Amino acid sequence: MKKIVQIYLILFFGVCINLNSQSKGFRLIGTQNSYQDISFQFINNLIVIPIQVNDKKLNFILDSGVSKTIVFNSSRVDTILSNFQNKYKLKGLGKGLPVNAIISKNNLFKINNLIAVNKNVYVVLRDDFDLSSKMGITIHGVIGYDIFSDLILRINYKSKKIRFYNPSQYQQKICSKCEVLPITIFQKKPYIDLSLKLNNTSKIIPIKMLIDSGGSDAIWLFEYSNENIVTPENFFTDFLGVGLSGTVYGKRSRIFSLGLGKFLLKKPTVSFLDTLSTKEARRFNKRNGSIGTGILKRFTVWFDYPNNQLMLKKNNSFNEEFNYNMSGLEVVYDGKILVEELSRNYSSGRGETPDPNGNRKYISLIKSYEYKFKPNYRINDVLKGSPADIAGVMKDDILIKINGNPAYNFQLHEIISIFHKKENNLIRLTLMRDNKKIKIQFNLKKII
Repeated sequence: MKKIVQIYLILFFGVCINLNSQSKGFRLIGTQNSYQDISFQFINNLIVIPIQVNDKKLNFILDSGVSKTIVFNSSRVDTILSNFQNKYKLKGLGKGLPVNAIISKNNLFKINNLIAVNKNVYVVLRDDFDLSSKMGITIHGVIGYDIFSDLILRINYKSKKIRFYNPSQYQQKICSKCEVLPITIFQKKPYIDLSLKLNNTSKIIPIKMLIDSGGSDAIWLFEYSNENIVTPENFFTDFLGVGLSGTVYGKRSRIFSLGLGKFLLKKPTVSFLDTLSTKEARRFNKRNGSIGTGILKRFTVWFDYPNNQLMLKKNNSFNEEFNYNMSGLEVVYDGKILVEELSRNYSSGRGETPDPNGNRKYISLIKSYEYKFKPNYRINDVLKGSPADIAGVMKDDILIKINGNPAYNFQLHEIISIFHKKENNLIRLTLMRDNKKIKIQFNLKKII
């Protein structure tokens, strides 16, 4: 039986373009600013930050695994960007052909007191990713190196805040509970040396991994990139996501441990990728895979490109169990519906008819209704043999209630997190199919 990944991600760390750009990274404006704090949305293990692009607010995924700023043409960014020039071929993960993109030059990016001028943006002409429906909000693009290159970032996954430091005024505090690890920047992407054990009897394997804040999984390993990196016997094959060059499949499993300096993570989930899907990513032949937000979110993370280092301090998520989606469902945002909500207004006064005690005061309950637009959710896929499939959930069912609560009261990432909670948790769904309501229930089930 196969399981479905919590979100089908766009992973761009295979993009290969050789251009000499005159644009610079972000700078803190104002001579007295040593840092700038911003809040972010944390959706499906991805950081979404608001950026003003030419005075228009856009939503970007913060992705340390990309070297270029990329936007999706389907989000109508062509009305915001200008100065379109040459067409390029972009190649990334997946087994398909490169995609066409055009470059937009001389754009102004702003995040509060952070400004970047003369920025180049690559607009993907064919957008088959449909990332917004899988995130529940409009996603306009991804941004990485342009933000990381000239600043020091502290990402606090618990408070959902990023602090951007001016490197010239930054002093690293002594932190006995932290681990500082050297990173290597290769083609504008950060790599780190870690270690792993496939099982409790295997030897420790040194690995070089991309630090990929734009990947929601914990670990991706390139099968046979090291003679010892082989898929364990206990695995299941799954659809991992959509890259620039098509779909990406892999074998999902677990390993015994992952070592990040003095920190040891036990039994993390991992996906093993084949050679064909990762052809572009393997051009850096020292690379063995990537660590994603499934790992990073267990720490407060300092990205320090200017000093070529990463600092980690574990948070209270460090010891949480690693889990896959245990339902077999992919739920997506499917527009909005008009919902009638009951509103109660109370008023008091004097009535003409006394109550049995001769009291003429009364309290009346006036019922009124409000109509609001709420999110609608649809079952986009059901994997064969999964708990939801066995229980009778079908593709294109509309999700009405989950565990007795109206689905429209949830954000999409909250629904997805329910499917990751705990094995044997009972899931009760009310679905709409062919204008009929159907009630279905099943228990979450762990495969590995």
